[in-house]
Amino acid sequence: MGEIVGAGLVSHAPTIMMNKEQRYALNDGQEISLVPGLNEIKQQVFEPLQPDLVIVIDTHWFTIVEFIVASHKRRQGFYTSDELPRTMNSIPFDIPGNPDLATNIAECVNNNGVRCSSNNNEHLPIHYPTINMLEYLQGDEQWLSMSICATAKKEQFIRVGRGLKEAVEQSNKRVVILASGGLSHKFWPLGELEQHEASDPIHVHTKEAREADEKRIEWLINGDHKSVFDGMDDYYQFSPEGKFGHYLMMAEAIGGIDCKAKGQQFGDYENATGTGQVHLWFDRPVSGWK
Repeated sequence: MGEIVGAGLVSHAPTIMMNKEQRYALNDGQEISLVPGLNEIKQQVFEPLQPDLVIVIDTHWFTIVEFIVASHKRRQGFYTSDELPRTMNSIPFDIPGNPDLATNIAECVNNNGVRCSSNNNEHLPIHYPTINMLEYLQGDEQWLSMSICATAKKEQFIRVGRGLKEAVEQSNKRVVILASGGLSHKFWPLGELEQHEASDPIHVHTKEAREADEKRIEWLINGDHKSVFDGMDDYYQFSPEGKFGHYLMMAEAIGGIDCKAKGQQFGDYENATGTGQVHLWFDRPVSGWK
């Protein structure tokens, strides 16, 4: 029987792919803490845990009529971002996958009442919420990516998480889930953006958005997932990335509203051109996720 052995709400902010000199120049001569945060997750979590497989919920893979799971046996190539080719260009990737689990995830999600399919087209695009995690965290494990459906609502994200949990339990894999995305997600206008590129959260787009992010970080550090679920209607006014579907899918897979797993923060809560970013890791409690 398979199990989810760990889960993370992780930032894929493009700044993590800059070289050291670029990061320091952007951030008033200091390191962006998201970078050592990911290095610490690799050393303190991934290497001791040695998962068999990682599932990335990718907030830049927007689909419209269904959720999709990449079901390639292997994906290889080079990635250049159309959004930020100056920062992310010609990045090599080599990703072993698991077609059987990808197919079963799609089946389990459909059985939970939400449209989902698997896809192994050799030309299927890949996105940087996946690529950037590979850069820092990839070892010898298999990796799968899942889309965020842009037309889905809270209840459907929750149902997808249930299907994800069921499919993992039906496998023989020790699985980590990465909810790869940010918190509040509104950018500064181009004419003002250069004044707000440093990582200090005073640069998050509004004081209210920063406070909403910080409240949710506090809840998650205390293992209060119920407050996050219950507070989604209020949070939507701050445009959380991917409708916060990456978190909802991940959290439902590890117990949902009843989950008590406490988040361990790696790095600081930071700004990225107006958006809120953080790394929070959830270990599987000895007593189980609930």
